[in-house]
Amino acid sequence: MYFKPLMEEFRGGVLENVHLGVLCGVNDKGEVIHEVGSAEHVTFLRSAAKPFQAIPVMKQDIAGKYGLTDAEAAMFAASHRGEAYHIEALEAIMRKTGLSEEQLLCCPTYPLNDEPKFACMREGKAPRRLYHNCSGKHLGIIATAREMGYDTETYWQPSHPIQQEILHTLADMAEYPVEQIRIGVDGCGFPIFALPLQNIAKAYLKLACPDLIADVETREAVKRMTAYMHAAPDSIASHQFICSELLRDSNIVAKGGAKGVYCFSLIRERVAFALKVIDGSETPWPIIVASILEQIGYGNKETIDRLYSVVSKEIQNDNHIVVGERKAAFTFA
Repeated sequence: MYFKPLMEEFRGGVLENVHLGVLCGVNDKGEVIHEVGSAEHVTFLRSAAKPFQAIPVMKQDIAGKYGLTDAEAAMFAASHRGEAYHIEALEAIMRKTGLSEEQLLCCPTYPLNDEPKFACMREGKAPRRLYHNCSGKHLGIIATAREMGYDTETYWQPSHPIQQEILHTLADMAEYPVEQIRIGVDGCGFPIFALPLQNIAKAYLKLACPDLIADVETREAVKRMTAYMHAAPDSIASHQFICSELLRDSNIVAKGGAKGVYCFSLIRERVAFALKVIDGSETPWPIIVASILEQIGYGNKETIDRLYSVVSKEIQNDNHIVVGERKAAFTFA
């Protein structure tokens, strides 16, 4: 079967739900060392592309030139959830760089997390472009375009020089022909890329192992970016969200995207994994990633425990009574 069960949910001992998908792991020789389903499955990275989209921003050292804090600089690779600390960081970026919210292509919306979203509604606050979870990425690219003397109004178009640089950088890191990368449009209006899962994993490996990157400027940009991600993990998503909980571990580089795609790499072990939950669900991510770490014998149990605190193995009903369980449905050979 092309897709395989990745997570199962049981209620009262009865199988209730199955989340199908594909996953693969690669080592620093570019070999596929783990495969569930087909590692050649082509999928869009969606927001899992943000670390690569931030590379031009890091090359221009926008954070250093404008005196941004680690938490502010991390927003360039973030899928933020609209918490107060996210909005404060974004407003600080605009204040320090002189950019305005009106320059952002992304549409006005409410925060993704319930608490700040409902607070906005209670207080009668209007939707804002800054609340969009991709607004940090947009600010970074606009600032970079201005720094390089490029047009800042068309920064999101596939033909824009920075978008072309992102595309070619990803192709190099993924070891995949640039002309074979499929181009789509992401939710925020940016170009987004589809390529085989094993090549996505190869690109993620280089985020953890920048010594594998031939181009010195790109290598240094990746080092700078991952340092920001580790210094301010809550900027990348939010507290009690898988990306931030994984990034609390300085040995892991991780980022997820919409519609079920998740990627992470391990620095010391020099391996990377990419997975796609084919129904687009994000709920299985922590269970799947925790199982991967357990199966490869990952030594930091605290990291695994944090994943199970994000999505518990236990299923509780509305009265907080345990009525079932979630468990990974795959094993590595």
